[in-house]
Amino acid sequence: MSIELKLPLSISRPVIREREYDTIIIGGGPAGITAAIYTARYLLKTLIITKILGGQISYTYVIENYPGFKSIESYKLIGYFEEHVKSYNVPILLDEVIDVKKEDKTFKVYTKNNGVFIGKTVILAVGAEKRKLNVPGEDRFIGKGVSYCTACDAPLFKGKRVIVVGGGDSAVLGALILSRYALKVYLVHRRGRLKAQPIYINRLKEANNIEVIFNDEIVGINGKDKVEWVKLKSGKTINVDGVFVEIGLRPPIEFLKKIGLKLTNEGYVAVNPDQSTNIPGLYAAGDVTNACNNFKQIVTAMAQGAIAAKSCYEYLQRQS
Repeated sequence: MSIELKLPLSISRPVIREREYDTIIIGGGPAGITAAIYTARYLLKTLIITKILGGQISYTYVIENYPGFKSIESYKLIGYFEEHVKSYNVPILLDEVIDVKKEDKTFKVYTKNNGVFIGKTVILAVGAEKRKLNVPGEDRFIGKGVSYCTACDAPLFKGKRVIVVGGGDSAVLGALILSRYALKVYLVHRRGRLKAQPIYINRLKEANNIEVIFNDEIVGINGKDKVEWVKLKSGKTINVDGVFVEIGLRPPIEFLKKIGLKLTNEGYVAVNPDQSTNIPGLYAAGDVTNACNNFKQIVTAMAQGAIAAKSCYEYLQRQS
């Protein structure tokens, strides 16, 4: 039985003509979408700017811990998110924000392709990026066997041998998805035990084509025109057609520093209980922050988005 992977639903979006908003939300994942719903309900003129709608869940096949759905494909959940926001007439601009500058009492939000937008407040909900292995051959073979999105690329490896790197939920889920397509799946974790939820580990044990390799790690990815084999720290070599990197997330530290935000030692945005940052009028929510005890889940991101929206409203009330 194969899994059909689909892209997020395509819902028509309004043309962005306005340039000034009460709140500009940077990021279209669960935190950003929830923030937009709440700012709209507070009657704040809102714009969402995001590179991809859905954030990190766009790279996931199925969601099983979102209340109300025992199990739901990610593209369907993203479609519901977009439809909900659309009902409040919140425009969504698919673009990349390259800088944010505060001037007097407003923010200038610079985009890569659509110029500058002005916001009285900003909610930063850009999430975090996939961590890289930083080993020889990794960059060379991106798109030629090296992947950071199991849900996107799993069907490309039907009947082939692949390796997944990591020991958390995303790595184990990735291995399970790949096991439906690949002939053989290796799961390599540098520690002696997996960090994934027990329910996922139990499913892993039931799969007959997944081999877990503990206390080892990839030190090199090799091949001619595509991935052909990897070398492990132990000296062992494994012939594979694909390498899937699932070793966690990293905040966009360079971008955050450029804006002038106060960061934690790990590079996450330091926020107060109201999601405020060291820059008045700029709030942050979701995986990019140190909130919720760093428990990065859809529901915790959404809670932060709602709080940030309320804080924006209260901030603007104080400014009026």
